[in-house]
Amino acid sequence: MRRGSTSERPEPRSVRLRLIRDAAHTREVVEAGILSARISVWISTANLKDVHVEAPVGTRARASGRYVSLFEELQRLAASGVEVRILHAGVPSRALRARMAGSREKGGKGGVGRGVEMRCCPRVHQKIVAVDGKLLYLGSANLTGAGLGAKGEGRRNFELGIVTDDDLMLDAAQGGMDDIWRGRHCGTCRLRSQCLLPLDGIERSRAGGRSKGK
Repeated sequence: MRRGSTSERPEPRSVRLRLIRDAAHTREVVEAGILSARISVWISTANLKDVHVEAPVGTRARASGRYVSLFEELQRLAASGVEVRILHAGVPSRALRARMAGSREKGGKGGVGRGVEMRCCPRVHQKIVAVDGKLLYLGSANLTGAGLGAKGEGRRNFELGIVTDDDLMLDAAQGGMDDIWRGRHCGTCRLRSQCLLPLDGIERSRAGGRSKGK
């Protein structure tokens, strides 16, 4: 996992990357990225839905052609020790809210997300997937079935993005996302009144909890 400052203006340089389109998002972002995570998965998305994808490669579910909830796979990764963050702008879809409610009823560790950390900021429109500090997706796709190519031909969105393992791009993308996550823009935000739970308040609450535990 990499975190870097976003205040410095990078010098022009050559970067190795791949352009991906449409259904290739499933292979490049979901399978080779998210489902293969070992350390961290950071996702930034405007819209958030209950995406269903093919089961991970090498599983019995995959051999039988089953589809699984990507959110449940993220919960599985979180339970195994992977840091999973989802930063989003809009209210999760009804289906995803129902799935999260089901997790809460089961009493899963970690609350609603059962180990998946989720924070909301109405200004978030960037689409980022950063995995293990070595794979970065930047593009147009939201965390939805139509965005990630999980819908059938003729139903999925037309999406475009890039995938890279460039260290400096990873630092900049995750550093910027971490600034939002920790509420470092909240003090000057003119949309603060639209936030049910401003992110700087979450950070203060967590800091206070850590202090009491000492």
